[in-house]
Amino acid sequence: MLAIFKKEMRGYFQSLLGYLFLAFYFIFLGIFLYSYNLKLEYANVAYAINSVARFFLLLIPMLTMRVFAEERRQKTDQLLLTAPISYSKVVLGKYLALVGVMALAALGTCIYPFILRRYGDTSLKIAFSTLAAFFLLGCTYMAIGMFLSSLTESQVVAAVLTFIVILFTWIVDLLGAMLPTDAKTALLVWSIVAILLGIVLYRLMHSKLVSCISFGVVEAVLLIIYFGKSEMLDGSVGNVFGWFSLLTRFENFKYGLFDPAAFIYYLSMMVLFVFLTIQVLNKRRWSQ
Repeated sequence: MLAIFKKEMRGYFQSLLGYLFLAFYFIFLGIFLYSYNLKLEYANVAYAINSVARFFLLLIPMLTMRVFAEERRQKTDQLLLTAPISYSKVVLGKYLALVGVMALAALGTCIYPFILRRYGDTSLKIAFSTLAAFFLLGCTYMAIGMFLSSLTESQVVAAVLTFIVILFTWIVDLLGAMLPTDAKTALLVWSIVAILLGIVLYRLMHSKLVSCISFGVVEAVLLIIYFGKSEMLDGSVGNVFGWFSLLTRFENFKYGLFDPAAFIYYLSMMVLFVFLTIQVLNKRRWSQ
């Protein structure tokens, strides 16, 4: 695992990807620090960090698109498939390299609260709790991007999929608020989700039987609830969509609200997508 971590870290900085990621990150951070903390004279650096987080839509796909997609395109992934090493170590080595790049960005940001504190009443507690949440948010997006990269051999497709998923986590609250809250709309939405679930399972397992059974079970449960106790579906779309909003949890820190649940949520999402990536690679090993 350590060898893979070192190889991936060298790869990021022997190419331009690591440098571009850090360069754009600090450019955006500098712009927002000037706008909020110098021009508007806000003492809280969390406003700048919160604004930079929204540019993950562009930065994260740039970094994660090559993690597995490039190896699949060049067929070098066959070495991993036949290597005497568990896929969990392969995935963790690659993921920790991504986390390492994110850690460099976060560590470089640590100096700014101390600089601002010399010229105003900057709360280090708020600043560093926001920075910690920001780091975990970035690591969560990287876990998602790595998982999506494992599904395709095209870096462009991996980048576009990651872009779409991150964008969805931005607007999911808005979508939930826009949709009607009645049970009929909820049934339609969850039926579409059941279809997408079946497609994803087929993509992962290449089993029509498993996909059809999964869709049938979910759809049957939805119909039973709808005809038996439809009030359970009322407002369910907005509630569930809100659960997928990564930014909403992060924005609490901007207002000085320390939210331990957000840390648990981000860590859980990281573990989930790392686990899914391992399962994708395990499935490919057995299908060879």
